[in-house]
Parts: sequence; structure tokens; C-alpha cells
Amino acid sequence: MKDFLPDNYEMPVTTGNYMKLEKGENTFRVLSSAVVGWEYWNVDDKPVRLKSKPEIMPADMRSDSNLKHFWAFVVWNYKAGKVQVLEVTQKTIQDSILALVEDEDWGSPKGYDIKINRIGDKLETVYTVSPKPHSPLKLEIESAYRNTPVDLNNLFTGDDPFDVRNSDGSASPKF
Repeated sequence: MKDFLPDNYEMPVTTGNYMKLEKGENTFRVLSSAVVGWEYWNVDDKPVRLKSKPEIMPADMRSDSNLKHFWAFVVWNYKAGKVQVLEVTQKTIQDSILALVEDEDWGSPKGYDIKINRIGDKLETVYTVSPKPHSPLKLEIESAYRNTPVDLNNLFTGDDPFDVRNSDGSASPKF
């Protein structure tokens, strides 16, 4: 490889506004409270999020889709170096984070980083959740969060949570 790519070359991380749990370690800091609801994929191949579980299956639900309970919250993704939304539908992850929240030694995940290790693929995927020691939020992360308007309630209307507008059309942070 020495005659083709520079020493210590690493592929750049392509990132959007949503954090995806990649194989290996995924470390982040929770920056917002969670919104919770139910999600399915419709026949147009788009996610539909509802605040409460429907009593009957939606008519536009894709035949290979399942109704899943989700949590969504704003995070600082250390690998991407940016503010993103993390949506969690995996019960093992939800149970592990809930256990931390309910533990008086840990409490709100806004006070410490969380590391999720992903191993395997598809039905063989296993997630482990580990808290990092409590630490204050770094000023550059706090600044990035304050300067990145996010409204998680836009998930329920099918709008982009990063497209937050005031009545005059200007962007506005909404935490």
C-alpha cells in the first residue's frame, strides 16, 4: 500500500444528520431529551413515525415492515465530529440505557458519554452498551449544539428535524 496511498491513510467518514451504529465502537454524548413513539416503513419506502401505537396496522405499511418502538435524541457523534440524531429501535439498547437512567449512580445520559459496541450482521447483530465516566460537556460540543437547530418533533410530521424555521422563515434553534 505504501506506493499507492499515503502512510496512515484512513477513509473519510461520510456523515449525514443521522448517526448510524457501525460495526465496532460507537461513542456519543446525549445532548437532548428523547422523543418516543412507533415507527414503520410505508409502501413509498419512507419512515412513518407516530406518537402512540396504532390499534390496527396502518394500511400504507409495507408488507415486510414491522411496527417498532423508537427513541430519538440529539447526540454528539465523536467519530463524525458533529451533532446528529440517533434513533434507537433495538430493545437491547433501550433496556441498557433505561437501566443507566434508573440507576442513581448514572442517571441522565446527558452527563456522560455512552459507547455502543456493535458486533455481527443482520439477525446475528449483538449490541453492548457501556457508560463512560461522568464528565462535563466540552465547550466546543455545547457550542456546536447551540448553533445547530434541531426539532425532534419534526420526525412525527415527516419533516427534517434540522429544518427549524421561525414564523418569518429564519432558522431557529429549538431544544
